[in-house]
Amino acid sequence: MQPQRDLETQFKVLTEGIVELISPEEFKAQLASSLKKGNPLRIKYGADPSSPDLHLGHTVPLRKLRQFQDFGHTVVFIIGDFTARIGDPTQRNETRPMLSPEEVERNALTYQEQVFKILERTKTEICSNSQWLDQMTPQDFLHLTAQYTVARLLERDDFQKRYKAGRPIALIEFLYPLLQGYDSVVVKADIELGGTDQKFNLLVGRELQKIWGQKPQTVMTLPLLEGTDGARKMSKSFANAIALQDSPREMFGKLMSIPDNLIPRYFQYVSGLPSADYQPWMEKLSNDPRNLKAKLAETIVASYYGKKEAEQARGEFDRIFKEKGLPDEIPAIKLSARKMDLVSLLKETGLVSSKNEARRLIEQGGVKLDQKTVTDWTFSVTLSKPILVQCGKRKFAKVEFQDSK
Repeated sequence: MQPQRDLETQFKVLTEGIVELISPEEFKAQLASSLKKGNPLRIKYGADPSSPDLHLGHTVPLRKLRQFQDFGHTVVFIIGDFTARIGDPTQRNETRPMLSPEEVERNALTYQEQVFKILERTKTEICSNSQWLDQMTPQDFLHLTAQYTVARLLERDDFQKRYKAGRPIALIEFLYPLLQGYDSVVVKADIELGGTDQKFNLLVGRELQKIWGQKPQTVMTLPLLEGTDGARKMSKSFANAIALQDSPREMFGKLMSIPDNLIPRYFQYVSGLPSADYQPWMEKLSNDPRNLKAKLAETIVASYYGKKEAEQARGEFDRIFKEKGLPDEIPAIKLSARKMDLVSLLKETGLVSSKNEARRLIEQGGVKLDQKTVTDWTFSVTLSKPILVQCGKRKFAKVEFQDSK
């Protein structure tokens, strides 16, 4: 491939789906220099291990990072173990509790396991920002804080809203953008990738690199993926997330629950397929959203678990929802009480998170015993034999009494 053609190809592929690029001219110059000198660009992406599970929303930037790797560039993946102790205030209404070092370490280990479901190990540098932030002297720290004023930090949208509403902003939270920006200085990032909610922090990185005599990084922002509710961004706290650790069956079922209008968005940002591969499906199945969504779900599950597992997940889903069948594997749960009310049984088996949820599901007709709907939440269950319990559309359990004698 000719250098100019290669430049155009890279620019087209790497900017597809980007919300904002600061700036296109700088990015093209970086690509041209990389091709001419044969030096890969350094693409920075940071993730604070604030929870142990990554979800499909996290894979939006990871997919873009993999595209960079496919062109030979290097991803610098920063585990924000230091900044996780502070907590990024983005889109939060109040100060976030700081995590303990032990919690951060546990979460960081799971992050590293999960990111390589998408990223290529040989083209990824993984580092923790505690490596350099823990080493800062008081003088170093004060020099960093001197680079920004409180007025400039208050330009950040979420800070503005909280300040105007009289909600607390901890002084330590003002430091977060500076520390994240300083990470760019340390790793000498050419490009930093992040969600649209991270734009302010990414721009701080550009400013700090200029102060430290470096070329400012190019900033790329990507959209925040909506969760299964179709309204809010995907988040475990909103109970609308599809986790990378979900089983093939769980992942497939959750994907089938997304609103139809999100199908194109999930194909573009989550499937990992180029548009030339999925556009024919979009056209062929435009009047059949259920089968189009099933194709999407099967594609995504296959990317993490393989084609065979994805086909089994689809077949199992169809048996449950189309043929009123049952899943191949149903967990067996043994309880120490022979008789109890239905609400307590659902809570004890872990099929619901609370008794209030159990009552609501029962009254709505979402609970079945041996495939018969029960709508009376005071119903008493006697475990004289194993009972098949179905809670909602996708949760099943075989419940039986376990004699402790």
